[in-house]
Amino acid sequence: MGSYSILIGLSLAVILSYLFDLIARATKVPSVLMLLLSGIALRQGADYFDFTFTTPKVILEIFGIIGLIMIVLEGALDLKITREKAPLIRRSFFAAVLMLVVQSVVIALILHFWLHVNFQSCLVNAIPLAVISSAIAIPSVAGLTGEKQEFIIYESTFSDILGIMLFNFALQDNFAQGMSVVTFGVDVVSVLLVAVVSTAALVFLLDRIRLHVKFFLILAFLILLYSVAKNLHLSSLILVLVFGLAVNNADQFMVGPLKRWFNPERLTEELHQLRSITAESAFLIRTFFFLLFGFSITLGKLLSPQLLIQGVLIVSALTAIRYFYLRYIAKTDLIPELFIAPKGLITVLLFYSIPQKHLIGEVSENILFLVILLTGVLMMVGLLMSREEPEIGEY
Repeated sequence: MGSYSILIGLSLAVILSYLFDLIARATKVPSVLMLLLSGIALRQGADYFDFTFTTPKVILEIFGIIGLIMIVLEGALDLKITREKAPLIRRSFFAAVLMLVVQSVVIALILHFWLHVNFQSCLVNAIPLAVISSAIAIPSVAGLTGEKQEFIIYESTFSDILGIMLFNFALQDNFAQGMSVVTFGVDVVSVLLVAVVSTAALVFLLDRIRLHVKFFLILAFLILLYSVAKNLHLSSLILVLVFGLAVNNADQFMVGPLKRWFNPERLTEELHQLRSITAESAFLIRTFFFLLFGFSITLGKLLSPQLLIQGVLIVSALTAIRYFYLRYIAKTDLIPELFIAPKGLITVLLFYSIPQKHLIGEVSENILFLVILLTGVLMMVGLLMSREEPEIGEY
């Protein structure tokens, strides 16, 4: 395949993704779902014409990591922290914590009794299936307004971060012992300290650099810090969230002596361009990630009765637990909150991070795809049932 053919394909993929976003606003069918199905269709076409194209797992993982960073940053740059929103933040945090833990344990027990595998390995495989994907949830609720939209943005972002933390906790050799809690606590304190220091440094650079090209330099530093922290087994997504919140709420954080080092007014001026670049980057990377992931799936394997039963059972358990929490504990609205708990990018990334000794043969990429597909369909149903009208504006 020649260079120009590749460029034509890449350009068509971006144009197609943009059209999917327009269709999603009109129909409330998630654009990510359409990208996944397009990837499957491309795979079928490639197989029909005997065209061989293998996506290296590392390429898919790199796209996923950068996409996750951009999407969480995009969400954080839209969130304002005020005293009035404190109850909403607490509610979304506790929802993310309780449902993540309970759903992970329940799915782990299902795998444990069904497949007769040790519980730790089952829990490691269950956590990716319980984490809500902010990469899908945040773009899909652009048509919602007010607390419903903010709750889903906060909950999905917290779920991503807490999911990574719980995943790292479950991977510890002594995770069932008391010392694992101490180790986990040290990791949390460490990442919070690193988040504060790195955010201060990045905000200082954003405030002081006067060169025309600086935003991708800031994003490069952010990705560098994220990757280094990840190699140290820290929950590095917290770095991204803290940085985004600090920039978007500079007038509240940069007070007193900090005003001598940072200029909140100048940061506010830079915010619009940073938001634009982050949104464009997230859109581009999300497009290629979900197309490639859909392309990596073999349609024939998805039609296995056993696989379908497993997928439906897992999604049913996840939805039942979410219903119980929203209905009887949080006592909040069910529409569309009950249905907006999609799995996606973070699910795939965590699955690829599972060590060889904890891999379970029956839990494969095909089950991941089926769960992603089913939760995507449920999210579509929830958005269609919602009475909120989509907002008209630019992506």
